[in-house]
Amino acid sequence: QVQLVESGGGLVQPGGSLRLSCAVVGTIFRINTIGWYRQVPGKQRELVAAVTSGGSENYADSVKGRFTISRTKNTVYLQMNSLKPEDTAVYLCNVKVLKDDFWGQGTQVTVSS
Repeated sequence: QVQLVESGGGLVQPGGSLRLSCAVVGTIFRINTIGWYRQVPGKQRELVAAVTSGGSENYADSVKGRFTISRTKNTVYLQMNSLKPEDTAVYLCNVKVLKDDFWGQGTQVTVSS
């Protein structure tokens, strides 16, 4: 069984930085895509950043130049710089394999002065 263990969320001031991490816990399996989504009440969940097994990276237009995704074999990170209040959301780790999607529990990021 696979579990995604997220950490790194919290409260940060505008312009600050935060790093999220997601550890993939379980038996070895092929990961097609691993990334981060975010959810705000009343709005649709959106992709923030993702990286494929081949190393290709994708970012939402709203975070390009500010966020960076990176990964090891079993852990994915999201470095968030120059944070804005509109980045406030619950951030969820997502792993896509051949036939399944796995999701973390979500970690709250709040950007406020």
